[in-house]
Amino acid sequence: MENFTPLSASIGGALIGVSAVLLMALHGRIAGISGLFSGMVFADRGDRTWRVFFVAGLVLAAPAWLAASGQGIAFDLDAGWPLIVAGGLLVGFGTRLGSGCTSGHGVCGLSRLSSRSMVSVALFMGAGMATVALVKPLFGG
Repeated sequence: MENFTPLSASIGGALIGVSAVLLMALHGRIAGISGLFSGMVFADRGDRTWRVFFVAGLVLAAPAWLAASGQGIAFDLDAGWPLIVAGGLLVGFGTRLGSGCTSGHGVCGLSRLSSRSMVSVALFMGAGMATVALVKPLFGG
């Protein structure tokens, strides 16, 4: 927590919220990343373009920041590729099991007072906390 910056975190959160509201207001769509991403593959042809641009914006934001500012985003990842792939597969399984991802339930579902999203957020936050509590003593960190 020594690198927590409340101002930039608040600005980022506000941008996510405004993006979700605009997508709902202008297109009637929920900004859940798993649904957007799967729709790029499985949606009708006319419904793919905006999804591609949305996901491309997510992917290209970090390189755009690097190009504009000259500052990289510092992070330390203490995991090998097998653990990263396993984590990605588990997240994918969880989004299918929970009928949506953390962004869809946490940002959009809670703001719409969806009871299903409230339960989902409580479950995935609890599971995340339990995982950290169990794994951290085993593997250190």
